[in-house]
Amino acid sequence: MNKTLRDLILAFSFGLILVNCANRGSPDGGPKDETPPEIVRSSPENFTTNSKGNEIEIEFNEYVKVKDIDKQLIISPPMKHKPDIMPQGSASKKISIKINDTLPPNTTYAFNFGNSIVDNNEGNPYPYYRFVFSTGSYIDSLTVKGNIVDALQTKPEAFVNVALYEIDSAYTDSIIYKEVPKYITNTLDSLTAFKIENIRAGKYLLMALKDNNGDNKFQQKTDDVAFHKEFITVPTDSSYTLKLFKEALDFKATRPRLFSGEKIAFGYEGSHENMNINIVSETPEDFTYRITKDEKADTLYYWYKPRLKVDSLLFKVTNKNYEKDFTARISEQKRDSLIINKSPSGTIGLDEDFKIFANVPFVNFDASKVSMMDKDSATVNFKTSYDSLTNTYSFRFDKTYENKYSIDILPEAFTDFFNNKNDTLQFSVSTKKESDFGFARFTLINAKFPLIFQLTDNKGEVKFERYAATESPVEFLSLAPGKYLIRVIYDTNKNEQYDPGMFLKKIQPEQVYHFNEVEIRADWGITESLTFPE
Repeated sequence: MNKTLRDLILAFSFGLILVNCANRGSPDGGPKDETPPEIVRSSPENFTTNSKGNEIEIEFNEYVKVKDIDKQLIISPPMKHKPDIMPQGSASKKISIKINDTLPPNTTYAFNFGNSIVDNNEGNPYPYYRFVFSTGSYIDSLTVKGNIVDALQTKPEAFVNVALYEIDSAYTDSIIYKEVPKYITNTLDSLTAFKIENIRAGKYLLMALKDNNGDNKFQQKTDDVAFHKEFITVPTDSSYTLKLFKEALDFKATRPRLFSGEKIAFGYEGSHENMNINIVSETPEDFTYRITKDEKADTLYYWYKPRLKVDSLLFKVTNKNYEKDFTARISEQKRDSLIINKSPSGTIGLDEDFKIFANVPFVNFDASKVSMMDKDSATVNFKTSYDSLTNTYSFRFDKTYENKYSIDILPEAFTDFFNNKNDTLQFSVSTKKESDFGFARFTLINAKFPLIFQLTDNKGEVKFERYAATESPVEFLSLAPGKYLIRVIYDTNKNEQYDPGMFLKKIQPEQVYHFNEVEIRADWGITESLTFPE
């Protein structure tokens, strides 16, 4: 064999080896399986009547597993004891349900699985599977439908229960606190619309619940609630809108405790606005006290002097219809040292007050020991006001753009409850350039007054607010650049704050309107007209 022929044969053989090696590589996985599992059979069959057993078996054409079953599965009417569902955490071609309740006669039950049934390989759900059966001779077939909105925010919560309570001889207004509903469904994680199915004819309370502890009962402290003001009659062709809101907590005081020397902490739930703390124990003639609020916690501090050589003190806490006696244990502890703080730091707005506050109540302030100057060393006049509950002095003074203000405070300007005094204090704040801000002017068409006009971030947190009592444009000057959502609250009771609803008194939350986002730019202004629905 000549050299040329031999080289050709070797090259051809080497090429075959390369091709063969390439063919041994991993095969292409092909298109992703997006087909949901299919039900082959169920025992008993779906929509069975006169059901007597306590076990259900559902068979699929492939291996499946249940996912988030505690959140996704809704049983209507709710059962007292949760059924056993198998398998949990493993794959099988069958799902078995063992009912642990003794079911009443002539009742239609619906198991709403949501998206909890998925195939084992790709996680494709068998969407919104409902298994329905009746312990009677027929399947209840009526429906109630509607949608959920949030009373204050632009979007409602996910996984909201919507329920019906039957209006019969056992019904009371407190039933939502004590009993589970007759029928129930859930909006799951992406829906605002709801449909309660397989209902029998009758009269019902329609309500919704963001049920944070999963007991199907209203807990004022943790749950959001919505309700239709009038009872509804089924069958009905109406579509209902439910406004979800967080109730203001009923007032409740908690057991007081000694926080430090001559300082007792009284925790509470609800509003402290009308909360009174009165000492019942006998006290000396020179006894005096002060009450302040914690900056963040729901706590009032009761400060007293002189020091009392007792083991305990008796108090009575009242608030509107609330009254309760408490005992606070007393021991000798070190008193708080005076710490003075200020707000804001750095930059101050033209309509913002400079504030000085402390951890121990102030009892005296000597304004003659405070001086204020601008960047040109010109004296700045100021006025002060004092809030005893927050223990804050507010300094109000005229400001101009792009200026700096120095506040010098001599020793002993402030005296606290225990006769401590301040050392020398020096603070400074500055204002930004006018061109750093934008402004907005809104003309309101068909609006109801008075109203609270708010500019919020995308989480609903209020950044700027105006109160409008009369029909005139609403203006915002010196706005920080950014994007804002518009929220307008019709202040029905004219108390200059948003009021949520109250279920027991059948009060709906105050009306809230949302408008499109606006963008504020530096050194720029916008003028817009907002039309309210009639």
